[in-house]
Amino acid sequence: MPSEFELIRRHFTRPTPQALLGPGDDCALLVPSEGMLLAVTTDMLVEGTHFLPDTDPGALGWKTLAVSLSDLAAMGARPRWALLAGSLPTDDESWVARFAAGLFACAGRHAVDLVGGDTTRGPRNLCLTAIGELPPTKALRRDRALPGDDLWLSGQTGLAALGLAHLQGRAHLGEALRETCVTALQQPLPRVELGIRLRDLAHAAIDVSDGLLADLCHVVKQSQVGAEISLARLPPLPRGIEPLLARHCQLAGGDDYEILFTAAVDRRDELAALAGELELPLWRCGSILAAPVGEVRVVDAGGQPVDFAARGFDHFA
Repeated sequence: MPSEFELIRRHFTRPTPQALLGPGDDCALLVPSEGMLLAVTTDMLVEGTHFLPDTDPGALGWKTLAVSLSDLAAMGARPRWALLAGSLPTDDESWVARFAAGLFACAGRHAVDLVGGDTTRGPRNLCLTAIGELPPTKALRRDRALPGDDLWLSGQTGLAALGLAHLQGRAHLGEALRETCVTALQQPLPRVELGIRLRDLAHAAIDVSDGLLADLCHVVKQSQVGAEISLARLPPLPRGIEPLLARHCQLAGGDDYEILFTAAVDRRDELAALAGELELPLWRCGSILAAPVGEVRVVDAGGQPVDFAARGFDHFA
């Protein structure tokens, strides 16, 4: 069987045109574009917590990079480089080859160079660091939401959680919806272009990874504001699913990797035009309030409060 270093050479060593020095030395050497800030993020995917043991390796390779690119997108950064560290239980070269193919498919789509990393034997655990760039004054931070801002959401939250519920036998999805939801779970689409285009349109942003309400709570707490989210303005729930389960997945399911952002009311026309240009639905689903600080209120179509205790995923809850 191939050695650790042979596995790396065969499957993870590719040309790195954006790096001064890529894999093969003690460090990669990277040169940021002139006048740009670096945005750096790290995500870990652990078997049994973030993905099921029988997950397709190619889909897992895609997701391993995509979840970190989603963080860059939420900051308005353009991705450039990535580093991958992982532990693997065996030297299964077929598994590694399929994983690498999925990883580099995502990297190729977003012009990312894999410039280094590390491997070891152990329970399957993947940790990826992604590095991007953005102009110094354009970062979309969590602490910039303003009272009176509209609250916007890209795409459709809840599909990934429904896909997981199906795989775990907690829900039965029809064939078409099953494919959509499992794909959303295993091969999410980081909203990189949207994030870049929001640099001059949005005030605050976050990617939805732990659940819509949980991640909105991060924004309102760091911005020292409150928020109201309207169920009637969210994407319609999928048909044929028990409504309470579908609503729970939409508001608290997580693993969506959509962008939740705030913008001034006078940006509505520009954002509607951007949605059409990107062929990506943008839902104006609520508003930012001056008070109560740090709290998120859910309301129905008539503006009446809805009691919804679940917020999102917490590894230690």
